[in-house]
Amino acid sequence: MYKIRTYNAISAKGLGRFSKETYSVNGSCTNPQAFLLRSQNLHTEVVPDSLLAVARAGAGVNNLPVSDYTQQGIVVFNTPGANANAVKELIVAGLLLGSRDIYGSMNYVQTLNQIEDSAALSMLLEKEKKRFSGTEISGKTLGVVGLGAIGSIIANLGLELGMDVIGYDPAISVETVWQLSSLVERMENLEALLARADFVTLHVPAIPATRHLVNAKALAGMKKTARVLNFAREDIVSTDDMITALDNGVIAGYISDFPAPGLIGRNDVLLMPHIGASTTEAEENCAIMAANQLKDFLENGNIHNSVNYPSTKMGRNGGYRITFSNNNVPKVLGNVLSILAEANLNVVDMVNKSRGEIAYNIIDVEGKLFDDLKDRIAAVDGVMRVRFI
Repeated sequence: MYKIRTYNAISAKGLGRFSKETYSVNGSCTNPQAFLLRSQNLHTEVVPDSLLAVARAGAGVNNLPVSDYTQQGIVVFNTPGANANAVKELIVAGLLLGSRDIYGSMNYVQTLNQIEDSAALSMLLEKEKKRFSGTEISGKTLGVVGLGAIGSIIANLGLELGMDVIGYDPAISVETVWQLSSLVERMENLEALLARADFVTLHVPAIPATRHLVNAKALAGMKKTARVLNFAREDIVSTDDMITALDNGVIAGYISDFPAPGLIGRNDVLLMPHIGASTTEAEENCAIMAANQLKDFLENGNIHNSVNYPSTKMGRNGGYRITFSNNNVPKVLGNVLSILAEANLNVVDMVNKSRGEIAYNIIDVEGKLFDDLKDRIAAVDGVMRVRFI
């Protein structure tokens, strides 16, 4: 029986993917093969020797010690795109709130509760409504930074809203290109995008290369009427540089899902309490995707949507299955195959994938597997983790 330790409240629709006959899933199990979580910080969590995988029901993995897990042969999964629709809808709200002072106008109306005469109220509103006028987003230029699962959806949506859409992503994938409308103009660099955009929306992961991607230099190249939307990660924008830019009228506004001291209380900033994925549907989608990925890995050794190991998938071809991860160096796979040959095991099918310094292998064999065989494979120089499935 597989044991999965849960953290946080995981949607029942996700937990329902695990059969009670095959899985024990709870928050207190010992010697688990997997962790399943949302926002729990695991940087100081003790890692049991039994742990094979960690699944984050969400896109970001800042709450996980990914590098440490990688060196221990632990596969880390996330759920990119599962919350895409929830984020998309919130960004639409951000665009509309940023183009017209809807928030200010609604707050103003709430201050008029002492006026009981309908005619007097109508006259006052007619007089004051010009204070909250703005512009339409149709015809404006939307700059999308990062054209992954969510960014490509936002780019296509911008076109549907009548906007001119430009995008920048130096690492755009073939899969994304297929999803992206040909009407989205791809920019060669970030500076060119920032100079043209009326609204800039950020959809890049929080990695060292993107920390403070939007800084004083980047902001200085934007239109004075432009607004930045950040529903990705807080660290992508330098808060100090953003405050300085707003103070000096370098840009017109900032709309973010990440409140920070210095931003709160400003009329040119709209803040939300990190609610980008806070819908019932998004939580369910993330939990279901995370559960499915864990099941396929634990039962078949397949890897999909891992942030630290290569995507590796192979259908079952009968016989027994061996999986192992190793340092991506020469001779490791050859040495393992030699051990299988010495054990008179015929390889039915196999796949070998690499990602940077890590390689992962799935091998189906005919013949019986003995425990000493696992020990012999594990002893090969460079092998990190071996499983018999």
